[in-house]
Amino acid sequence: MLEAASIITLSLHAMATRFELVLYGDEPVRLRAAGEQALQEIERLESQLSFYRSDSEVSWINSRAARAPVRIEPRLFHLLSRCAHLTRITCGAFDVTVGPLMRLWGFAGGSPRVAQPSELARVRNAVGMKNVELCEESFTVRFKQPGVELDLGGYGKGYAIERAIDILKDNGVKSALLHGGTSSIFALGTPPLGAGWRISLRAPFDDGEESTVELDNTGLSVSAAHGKWFNVDGCMYGHVLDPRTGAPAKGGLAAAVTGPSPSDCEALSTALLVLGQSWVPAMQLSFPEYQGSIASARSSDS
Repeated sequence: MLEAASIITLSLHAMATRFELVLYGDEPVRLRAAGEQALQEIERLESQLSFYRSDSEVSWINSRAARAPVRIEPRLFHLLSRCAHLTRITCGAFDVTVGPLMRLWGFAGGSPRVAQPSELARVRNAVGMKNVELCEESFTVRFKQPGVELDLGGYGKGYAIERAIDILKDNGVKSALLHGGTSSIFALGTPPLGAGWRISLRAPFDDGEESTVELDNTGLSVSAAHGKWFNVDGCMYGHVLDPRTGAPAKGGLAAAVTGPSPSDCEALSTALLVLGQSWVPAMQLSFPEYQGSIASARSSDS
């Protein structure tokens, strides 16, 4: 009976955020084992994908790929290939080569600061997937010039959730909710006695009223300028950067995207925050299973 379903809750701190997992089912021991295996995969992926850990595989690639092609595991190769595809679809608004820009603005390993135009002109030459050569025959990645750095922060958390959900499915879990820092979410199945998982979207989406979405085998990602930010002379500078200009995104206060893949949702919400509301029709044309919305500055704040 649904009323007798067990509830298992687990959590993990990884990728600079807190992941929380809720599972429903009638076999608590099996549920817990599946949940722990899923979280272990997130932990493993942090050690592989982190831009901030010097011992990660991404850091290893960043330190070597400008000198010679670097062979990587097929799954990571396909991840980078997917990111390259998303860069093309989003006209460069999503790009995992933003590492040099994150360092320049002080969002990675430094104190936040306003980047100067001359600095941006220098660093931007190293930004762009055009600088990354992927060879599928040998599963290698090569940077075409020095200074290129991969930063999967706009994709890795959603990807980790996606992999963890796959593990839950493989273990027969039918009902679960997994989120990373509340900004990346996947709802597996439905909760007991519910038609879907009800997720509240807080300000700036609420516009003074409660705003909720109902998820059923669906991912949700929210990208927001206020996630990490600093203020200089009354101007807010957010951590979501426009790879094309090198400056913080100005497409809105926050962007939300729902769809079947949490990793794609994360990339698309980043691109939507950069490109703004006008990109929604083009996004839905390329990704018909996805829905996007953006919260802009209210007129009273103008």
